[in-house]
Amino acid sequence: MDHIFVYADSLTWGIVPNTRQRLAFEERWPMILEEKLNADGRRARVTEDCLNGRRTVWEDPFKPGRNGLIGLAQKMEIHSPLALVILMLGTNDFQFCHTHNDAWSAAQGVATLVNEIRRAPIEPGMPVPRILVICPPVPQPAKGAIAPKFQGSDLRCGGLAEAFATMAAQMECAFFDANTVIRTSTEDGVHLDAASHRTLGAAIEPVVRPLLDAARA
Repeated sequence: MDHIFVYADSLTWGIVPNTRQRLAFEERWPMILEEKLNADGRRARVTEDCLNGRRTVWEDPFKPGRNGLIGLAQKMEIHSPLALVILMLGTNDFQFCHTHNDAWSAAQGVATLVNEIRRAPIEPGMPVPRILVICPPVPQPAKGAIAPKFQGSDLRCGGLAEAFATMAAQMECAFFDANTVIRTSTEDGVHLDAASHRTLGAAIEPVVRPLLDAARA
C-alpha cells in the first residue's frame, strides 16, 4: 500500500468558509485524492495532518504549536514508511503578525520543511519519501471574523506561485500550483469551499500517480 502524508493548514483541514465548522472526511481533498487513486485498484492511503493557523516556520503569538517545523521529523518517524509527502502551507505566513513576510520568505519556509523531512531519523532501510509542494490559492481580501487576522495578506503574497515553483525546482520537489484550478472562497477570502476541495483532489491525482509509480520503481 502506498502511504501519502499531507501536511497542511486550515485550507486542507476543511474549515467551512466564514464559519468554524468542518467539512466531512469525504468532502476534503485528501480523501477525494485517495478515492481517485484507489478507483482503478491501486492501494493508497492518505493521512491528513492539518492544523488551523499552521505556518511554515513561524510562531503564532496567541496560539502555541503553529510552527510547522516543530515536531515534523518525528511525524515522519510516526508515519513511515511513506511513499509521498504533500506540503500545502504558506497562507498563514501572511497573517497580521508577519507583515515583513513576502512570497520569497514563505517559499523558503517550505524549503526548510523539505530539508527537515529529508533528514528525519526514519528507521534503517525505509525510503526517504518523495515530496510534492502545492502552492495554496492566494487569498482574496479577507472578510468576516477573520478579516483582521488576514488584513493585507492578499497584497503581501504577490508572486507566490512563482516563488514556490522556483524553490521546488531548486529542491528537486514535484510542484503543483493550486491557483491554476481553484480560488479561495468569496465568503471569507481565505478558505476553500466543498467544490474547490473536489476540484483540487481531482486535479492533483494525475500529478500524484506517477510520483507513486516512481517511488515503487
